[in-house]
Amino acid sequence: MTTQRLPRAAAVSAAALLSLSLALTACSRPADTGTEPASALSHIHGLGLHRGTLYVATHEGIHSPGPGGAPVLVGDRRDDFMGFTVAPDGTFLAGGHPAPGSGGPSNLGLIASADTGRTWTEQSLGGEVDFHSLDTAPGGPVYGYDSTDGRLRVTHDLKTWEDRADLRALDIAVSPTAPDTVLATTETGVARSTDGGRTFAPATGQALAYVSWGAAAALYGVSPDGALFRSGDGGTAWTRIGTVPGGRPQALTAVDGRRLLVATRDGVYESGDAGRSFVRRMEVASGSDGH
Repeated sequence: MTTQRLPRAAAVSAAALLSLSLALTACSRPADTGTEPASALSHIHGLGLHRGTLYVATHEGIHSPGPGGAPVLVGDRRDDFMGFTVAPDGTFLAGGHPAPGSGGPSNLGLIASADTGRTWTEQSLGGEVDFHSLDTAPGGPVYGYDSTDGRLRVTHDLKTWEDRADLRALDIAVSPTAPDTVLATTETGVARSTDGGRTFAPATGQALAYVSWGAAAALYGVSPDGALFRSGDGGTAWTRIGTVPGGRPQALTAVDGRRLLVATRDGVYESGDAGRSFVRRMEVASGSDGH
């Protein structure tokens, strides 16, 4: 393994790929014919683990692995869950767009589930905001990246929100031990805020598509081409661990310091040894919408 500290040339090269990844976040939903098999999930946006069960937020609802690793729909909603996270108390938080034909506004705002995704209730900003990334930490607020306005927003009660910094980001991650420290992935590197997202230092260093903070000294990131990195100092220096299986990454969640979940073009994979090896938990065949 090699440790990299602010490798400018590598960051510039990866930034071109990250720009493409950013463009894909504004994806549109393919027509729902009612005949597409469950395994043909067109895109994955988020991952979570609750009481040992894997939950996968997709373009077509929340799924968990069934027999043989085939995705099984949780509940009956096939919304486009763009932003998704499992809060420390087990509450599922999400944003995105309603399923075609379901009625209602085009943006879900913030919705929440107290029964692991079987039913959902609107919390706030319905019809106003499309959250593409959500994250929180024990004892801290919920941060949401509002792709509608290119802005970070913060809530302490899931109802009222404060506007924070304006920025163009793909993913955010909150420190598990310092809830005012937030990272955002951008085209030019990882931007850092230490004041709750009110301001961000200029983005520097390794260009990454997704980041997730499993423990204070275990921050993980994956580049647009699938290279997996770990940082023990909050993102100043990164150590390359290897490459995630399955092609271009679509989501990353660090459950703790050693347990990782990553979604790629052909499935959802889990690692129990800090990313050195992976086992496929769910089989996914990319749909026909180009994702």
